[in-house]
Amino acid sequence: MSTAKPSSTAKPSPKLAATVLDGKALAKQMEQQLSPRVEAIKEKTGRTPSLATILVGDDPASATYVRMKGNACKRVGMDSIKVELPSETTTEQLMAKIDELNDDPDVHGILLQHPIPDHIDERACFDQIKLAKDVDGVTCLGFGRMSMGEPAFGSCTPQGIMYMLEHYDIELAGLEAVVVGRSPILGKPMAMMLLNENCTVTICHSKTQDLAAHIQRADIVVGAVGVPELIKAEWIKEGAVVIDAGFHPREGGGVGDIEMSGVADKASAYTPVPGGVGPMTINTLIRQTVIAAERAAGIEA
Repeated sequence: MSTAKPSSTAKPSPKLAATVLDGKALAKQMEQQLSPRVEAIKEKTGRTPSLATILVGDDPASATYVRMKGNACKRVGMDSIKVELPSETTTEQLMAKIDELNDDPDVHGILLQHPIPDHIDERACFDQIKLAKDVDGVTCLGFGRMSMGEPAFGSCTPQGIMYMLEHYDIELAGLEAVVVGRSPILGKPMAMMLLNENCTVTICHSKTQDLAAHIQRADIVVGAVGVPELIKAEWIKEGAVVIDAGFHPREGGGVGDIEMSGVADKASAYTPVPGGVGPMTINTLIRQTVIAAERAAGIEA
């Protein structure tokens, strides 16, 4: 009597399509939720929540970013106060202007647009911003408090990424995350936020040896290094979550820090470029300004 088992004709289950982490759509949805909160602040205080943006010099890209942030304020009913200073502004003059804004009760958030001219001590000026108004998450005090799990506004790009991961129900605890980049407003706070959510975090950078080996074992990859397509699609682990925080203009569009061609076939979720991380950065700035205004008004967020 034969004991041979019948051959199986079952086919392997097809791979589920990767989730597109649509930051543009999420930012629009969140703006709709912010508008009534802005109205509630106006009704209680008679003041309109306001973001002061400081632009030093005439860098065209910075001017574009400031304009985009001003437009986002208008969409939710907030005021945007534009402060434009000449490129020859000194560190002392810039710090004095920041102090004026710190003391102004009509200003709820302060943004110092990066970069500023080289002769100015950027770190000293960032740290001059009052913690309650540091809605861009750039002060050392804010970074330290965030890292320790204490109340503080997070840097807008990594905080926006965290909002996006939460919205798409991506469970982070126990995952291995690799952050490529170590800037004080992106790579470092990103790593701390992921660590605070119980990821095991590796920070890679320009001196990292065998970057591919680190990427290949990552459950979450965050490209935040500022080098076009440095991270190759072939390095991405099957089922990984891929977050590209870079954008580099190219003819007909642009690319990020991650080579996205082929990523959708391997990843479980990924951010498009553009339309992924960028819109969430600006939205987070607006959201945190609203929160700052609510706190100033004694309104529970």
